[in-house]
Amino acid sequence: MRKEREKIYIYGKHALEEALINTPWAVKKVFLSFDINDSKLRELLKKHTVPVTAMKGNEADRMVGHETAHQGVIAVLDPALLLVNFDDFTAKLKPTADTMLVLLDELTDPHNVGAIIRSAAAFGASGILMPFHNQAPITGAVVKTSAGMVFRVPIISIGNVNFTVDKLKDIGFKTYALTMQGEKDVSTETFDEPALFIVGNEGKGIRQKTMERCDVSLRIPMSPQCESLNASVSAAVVLYQWSAKHAKALK
Repeated sequence: MRKEREKIYIYGKHALEEALINTPWAVKKVFLSFDINDSKLRELLKKHTVPVTAMKGNEADRMVGHETAHQGVIAVLDPALLLVNFDDFTAKLKPTADTMLVLLDELTDPHNVGAIIRSAAAFGASGILMPFHNQAPITGAVVKTSAGMVFRVPIISIGNVNFTVDKLKDIGFKTYALTMQGEKDVSTETFDEPALFIVGNEGKGIRQKTMERCDVSLRIPMSPQCESLNASVSAAVVLYQWSAKHAKALK
């Protein structure tokens, strides 16, 4: 028997509008509360001929849970249609010093994944690289935490992380590991080459074989009163430092 394609639910007006503007092909069906009179949203749904169904009774609770602030808007999304093939992406990529990518190395918390995607979009990333094994996938929680940025910045699906790092190094990327005991203070790095930032698992960090492939390990100077920052906050600090030297990437 053929396995059905995976689907996820996204919720809220903003998230759905971002999806319809940037990746309408991934939106398969929309459920709306009877009192939704948002003309912009209705026009986007009509423009992209997305099937719309009236939300009934406790249907929203069944789909996304009764504690979710869905605003009377829930959409069925095919997450596979959000992903970009790595070979296709790199074939079109012409990296410069203003090119920055972020690789997620087996993060498991969807809120961290969503927050990193949001920061990456804010600070000029050209793409987010996500392995399809041992990695929190794109879910409704990821979409919500990313504030819809998951639909704006390319999400590139990858297989083997080390193979990916090697390929990117071959085309000119300098590879940075984000670690607590990094050898270099992030504020002193010049970032004068195409940059690949690797964010490791929340508990285990970046795996040893991947660390060996990194050109530089970065640390964030902080007060000894604070033991560490979580993965998404660390990523935001480092990506901001990069963007401060690459104003072109923010345009």
